[in-house]
Amino acid sequence: MASGGQQFPPQKQQTQPGKEHLMEPTPQAHSHDYKPANKLHGKVALVTGGDSGIGRAVCHCFAQEGATVAFTYVKSHEDKDANDTLQMLREVKRGTNGKDPIAIPGDLGFEDNCRKVVEEVFNAYGRIDILVNNAAEQYVQTSITDITEEQLERVFRTNIFSYFLVTKFAVKHMKEGASIINTTSINAYKGNAKLLDYTATKGAIVAFTRGLALQLVDKGIRVNGVAPGPVWTPLIPASMPEEMVANFGKEVPMGRAAQPTEIAPCYVFLASFDSSYITGQVLHPNGGVVVNG
Repeated sequence: MASGGQQFPPQKQQTQPGKEHLMEPTPQAHSHDYKPANKLHGKVALVTGGDSGIGRAVCHCFAQEGATVAFTYVKSHEDKDANDTLQMLREVKRGTNGKDPIAIPGDLGFEDNCRKVVEEVFNAYGRIDILVNNAAEQYVQTSITDITEEQLERVFRTNIFSYFLVTKFAVKHMKEGASIINTTSINAYKGNAKLLDYTATKGAIVAFTRGLALQLVDKGIRVNGVAPGPVWTPLIPASMPEEMVANFGKEVPMGRAAQPTEIAPCYVFLASFDSSYITGQVLHPNGGVVVNG
């Protein structure tokens, strides 16, 4: 895709999680230019927050690569997006050897829900080879004094508690060669004055990724992360005012936000044997922003 020249219509969704089917334009979850190569044949993947945005694109790429995919969503909020994603995955499955995909509702900020999700995936497929921790929420606040304890806890529960808790239960079913991939953010490296609590969770995810990679390396389980820059997902109109939405992504060198389909191949790489000598690392599909320089 070309750089620059992009502007989104002003739009605002009043609740989180956001809804992909209400967005204009609809985020691109797949690309005709993507050429699958059976990299994940026979693998079982669990993707949290897989109903829309980056999660949907990752699910689609994984299915194209031959994986059997399970994903989570928030019931009564994301039902249509989840059903749309299931249909998309079923269409892909017709040309692969993967088993039927499943969508599992649940608020992953709480331990028992995480345990139930992992148990459902394991009971359905008998294994978990790939875990993508991806669920997230954010709220724009211009001052730390405006962030309530309730909001702080909610953001941390969704964005980092869920990563700990889903992994805690999933790793018991993961064997040598398995892969865990955590979605962090460019904000963990550059900071974001208007998303302070969200940014703090994304920094925690980087540290969690590095520490867990060291803990699991002797078991042959790799742990890595992806730190996207601005990406056109439901989180944007659901959390930002219309003016910010209209100019979203213009601040990066490429001058535009990414589409989810441009981010998903990073997850395929980290989930596959192509990255067999990589653990504890983070990929940066961010439109040209230099980090760690």
